[in-house]
Amino acid sequence: MALYLSPFHFTSLSCKPDYASPSKFSGATVFSRRDTPGTLDSFLSIDSGRRCILKARAQPGSNGSIEASESPLVVCFGEMLIDFVPTTSGVSLAEAPAFKKAPGGAPANVAVGIARLGGSSAFIGKVGEDEFGYMLAEILKENNVNKEGMRFDPGARTALAFVTLRKDGEREFMFYRNPSADMLLQESELDFELIRKAKIFHYGSISLITEPCKSAHIAAANAARDAGVLLSYDPNLRLPLWPSAESAREGILSIWDTADIIKISEDEISFLTQGEDPYDDNVVRKLYHQNLKLLLVTEGADGCRYYTKDFSGRIEGMKVDAVDTTGAGDAFVAGMLSQIAADTNLIQVEDRLRESLRFANACGALTVTERGAIPALPTREAVLNAMLKSVA
Repeated sequence: MALYLSPFHFTSLSCKPDYASPSKFSGATVFSRRDTPGTLDSFLSIDSGRRCILKARAQPGSNGSIEASESPLVVCFGEMLIDFVPTTSGVSLAEAPAFKKAPGGAPANVAVGIARLGGSSAFIGKVGEDEFGYMLAEILKENNVNKEGMRFDPGARTALAFVTLRKDGEREFMFYRNPSADMLLQESELDFELIRKAKIFHYGSISLITEPCKSAHIAAANAARDAGVLLSYDPNLRLPLWPSAESAREGILSIWDTADIIKISEDEISFLTQGEDPYDDNVVRKLYHQNLKLLLVTEGADGCRYYTKDFSGRIEGMKVDAVDTTGAGDAFVAGMLSQIAADTNLIQVEDRLRESLRFANACGALTVTERGAIPALPTREAVLNAMLKSVA
């Protein structure tokens, strides 16, 4: 079970430069903050470039113990499928000597990513009542993802995607889903109780392409919003799945103004703005709607940009040797949402947001060093160790 600590007072604090190291209390890993003297108010906070060792005592009235409880839940809605990834980079599908089978699907990747980082997550979606579907359900279970909202379709297969890897690790997709089970999720199959329990409800746009899943998606998002849940949107453009480019643009933008948090790539900005410069802040600001709390633009190996109503900026990426970029954006989202779920106020404080984005960048960077999406998603320990090395 993922844990986080209630606020507590510490009796001493010592720091050394160039490191960040966890202090452990009641089985939970915690990181100190300099900007909250005397208290620690979230389950994760990295003070970049410093190693802080705390001696803690509980708040008055807590009988000398540090309270722990379930971490806030992130519910991820959409597709889960099997990626078949060539064992050799830089070849076409026809030329690939063999493929490695790997679980995938952007919303499922995010759910597993959050759980692997120590957070609490759930997946809502549909797979086939087949061997691949059962395998995917077991993978969620193994990774401590709540799968109460997962459904099995006896009449449709689990979706498959063949992913070609160019020599630079970038991808091209071929999908087998005509129709696949994920497209057939119905509103009547939704676990609304699970949705309303969430702190964040995360989704993409693939679930908007066809009915009945489109109506289920909209109903789920409406229920989350009505319950006061934050809505997180990663369009995750996959043009081959849409009837046309125009239908993709219209579909993605049809729910744009309802999201509280949006993550988008440079290519997706160009697509949605019909060719405008994705590096121009004025172009990006056109996509910033009135109720949006945070817009994130990922730039692959170069890092990310962030935009709120009050400030904007850029965070450099972590340099690694890319093997397969599948799942990198999902790992980034998982890293970011795991922290926002624990403390939604960090969006409003630029220093804290930048700190969280460095962590999210590291999550994405580590994921590209292995093949496949879910198999490559990092643990919190791996991310923190990589961050330590990058500042050493």
